[in-house]
Amino acid sequence: MNYRNLGRTGVKVAPLALGTDNFANPTSEEESTRILLRALDAGINLIDTSNSYAQGESERIIGHVLAQSGRRH
Repeated sequence: MNYRNLGRTGVKVAPLALGTDNFANPTSEEESTRILLRALDAGINLIDTSNSYAQGESERIIGHVLAQSGRRH
């Protein structure tokens, strides 16, 4: 994947982001996990999330997957 600079921060991000508004509701935790792992495998390192998505459940799932997989960009 070709990464791009995020402004002048020095941070490199993928040109595609993963939106997680549907994680946990209506998408199951198992399916959300599968989607997130596949996105990470594809090189996506920009994840759109909010504590308002499924009352914070999407963030909990993301944190759990990243902690369990040991993947951090």
